[in-house]
Amino acid sequence: MRQLHGWARALPRPKAILIVSAHWESDAVGITSTAPTELVYDFGGFHPLYHRMRYDTPDSGSLAERLRAVLPDRTHVFEHRGRGLDHGAWIPLKVMYPEADIPVLQLSLPTADPAGLLALGVRLRALRADGVLVIGSGYMTHGLPYVDWAHPERVPGWSREFDEWAAAALAAGDLAELSDYRHRAPALAYAHPTVEHFTPLFVTLGAATEPAAAVTTVIDGFAMGLAKRSVQTA
Repeated sequence: MRQLHGWARALPRPKAILIVSAHWESDAVGITSTAPTELVYDFGGFHPLYHRMRYDTPDSGSLAERLRAVLPDRTHVFEHRGRGLDHGAWIPLKVMYPEADIPVLQLSLPTADPAGLLALGVRLRALRADGVLVIGSGYMTHGLPYVDWAHPERVPGWSREFDEWAAAALAAGDLAELSDYRHRAPALAYAHPTVEHFTPLFVTLGAATEPAAAVTTVIDGFAMGLAKRSVQTA
């Protein structure tokens, strides 16, 4: 929490936030309600207080208009008026911007194809010039079925190997290596039994000023054996 909070303090204050979360995949491009609505509490087994948490942000209608303007004309962006931010979005934002005074819009993941997500990110690049912070929310490794819960302090080899591979590719700006992760990434079946916690990365790389430039690692290390590497693009 301290690392996320400190990261936000080091960034210019955004005028709005567009976030893509691992927890919302769809066949087409969707956005959350632009008017304040209920959060999505898409988790279980935690203390009831987490289901009472709030993150009531301002109306994001203006951001939705700007988003539609930068996407291709044929792209239909469906607003899910009954859907608020899911926990992949509101939990990190509650830590980063606890005042909840910045308009936030969540964009669905319309594909798992890296090329498609990079292209989507390129479209979002124009929003950054308007002061919009673009966030891809996932986890560098997310092999929950393979975590040794009796010894959560231990880092499994598969988690370390995948993280080291990703770190090297990101430092080299090697989009070809990253995009071909299904064939080149070590221990993928363990690090990402399903890939939705890795693929938001491609949206943010596409939105970078120079997608093939080296990124800055702001957070690294492991928690419960999972790599929490988080990067910032130029």
